[in-house]
Amino acid sequence: MVVLDATIVNIALPHMQSALKLSTTGLSWVLNAYALTFGGMLLLGGRAGDILGRRRVFMTGIALFSLASLLGGLATSPAWLLAARALQGVGGAIASPTAMSLIATNFAEGHERNRAFGVFAAVSGSGAAIGLLAGGMLTSWLSWRWVFFVNVPIGVLLVLLAPLYIAESERNPGRFDVGGALASTAGMSSLVYGFIRAAQHGWRDTWTIGSFGAAAALLATFVLIERSHPQPVMPLRLFANRNRAAGYVVMLSLAASIFSIFFFLTLFVQQVLGYSPLRAGIAFLPVSVAIIVMAQLASRNLARVGPRPLMTLGALLAASGLALLSRIAETSSYLGGILGPIVLFASGMGLMFVPLTTIAVSGVERRDSGAASGMLNVMQQVGGSLGLSILVTVFGTASRHEQVSQTARLMAQATPAQRQAFAAGALQPPPEVARAVLAHGVSMAFEVGALFAVLALVATLVGIRTGRQEVVEGTMTGVPV
Repeated sequence: MVVLDATIVNIALPHMQSALKLSTTGLSWVLNAYALTFGGMLLLGGRAGDILGRRRVFMTGIALFSLASLLGGLATSPAWLLAARALQGVGGAIASPTAMSLIATNFAEGHERNRAFGVFAAVSGSGAAIGLLAGGMLTSWLSWRWVFFVNVPIGVLLVLLAPLYIAESERNPGRFDVGGALASTAGMSSLVYGFIRAAQHGWRDTWTIGSFGAAAALLATFVLIERSHPQPVMPLRLFANRNRAAGYVVMLSLAASIFSIFFFLTLFVQQVLGYSPLRAGIAFLPVSVAIIVMAQLASRNLARVGPRPLMTLGALLAASGLALLSRIAETSSYLGGILGPIVLFASGMGLMFVPLTTIAVSGVERRDSGAASGMLNVMQQVGGSLGLSILVTVFGTASRHEQVSQTARLMAQATPAQRQAFAAGALQPPPEVARAVLAHGVSMAFEVGALFAVLALVATLVGIRTGRQEVVEGTMTGVPV
């Protein structure tokens, strides 16, 4: 439910924009408000599970998530909607790391845990694509508000059933690092805002420069807090292991690519190909199938071949899929230009999720299990939000340049009377011009997205050194950075 909610709103974005009069920048914040609070508070949520009991914290997070979903569905203004999305992120941040920690503490390291994480990775990886399908059905058959309302009965059911099926974990004494969590969330929010502001107002804008300056100061403060706090929300010792640190970089890079796929292709298939919300959701079903199949394949072969070969092949497939998508144009069709690349990309994602999860939690002390599992989610959410803001900047810049080019071409071909009508705003460019502009911006965004996947490949080749034997034995000592 938590992973699905990161994308279920994507299909409904055009309808939200129309109903609440959102700008394009505001539209991206519908995703970023969720991702930033989710990523920023995840470590605090994982720490809360360690101290207060994971089942108790899990149920609290689900209840808060459900309440925020109800408020989001009732939103009547952009501010109300964005506040509800941010609150959803907080609820998800409380529930998600405790879910992964409960798996880590209830299954023995080695084959049993690898199999459990295989199921977990398949559900998590496919949740994004399933969210697009569910969003399409709900938006087409009911309204965009139901992409939020649908979480309420599911959340109530989970809260009622959790005590029956989940054993409570032991409570460990400790302190909360609220200052660290707030500094990291505020710092990443400032960084993302800086990129989005640059997309609209340029790099020399005062608010753009100020946002980047504030981000640098807040993130530096966060590191200082973590170094001095007796029980930091992000124990820096987690990065002392070379494999785990490289795994975090890989997840950060991949998440930036994942968000680009869902955000920009959703716009493309609806606004260029003319798909309905339901048809757009169905178009992403192959992504879900590919991730599930490849995650199970990775789970079965992880102990035999080790994480590095699976992650290398996965990063290659993901980068190849994005590189092919960067050739997209307004004349591209779904079967001819989209289906093959997204299946390639999804196959790569499926191969990487299981070994990444295994690397994140293997060999971690019990006191750090919540933080270790939460950190992987942090990298996913922060990477996705930061990557989306960068790609929105690329998209906006490329679209503006293409708009100028297309306008110049139209003016050169127009009669004097048409030129006057264009200048007065009485005559609008034909629809194919808007489609060409959007397609060009999407293409450029995918080019940068492919570079993120290449970065994941480099981090895998350079940083991952754990072998097959460590996975079999459930240990991962690695090499200190």
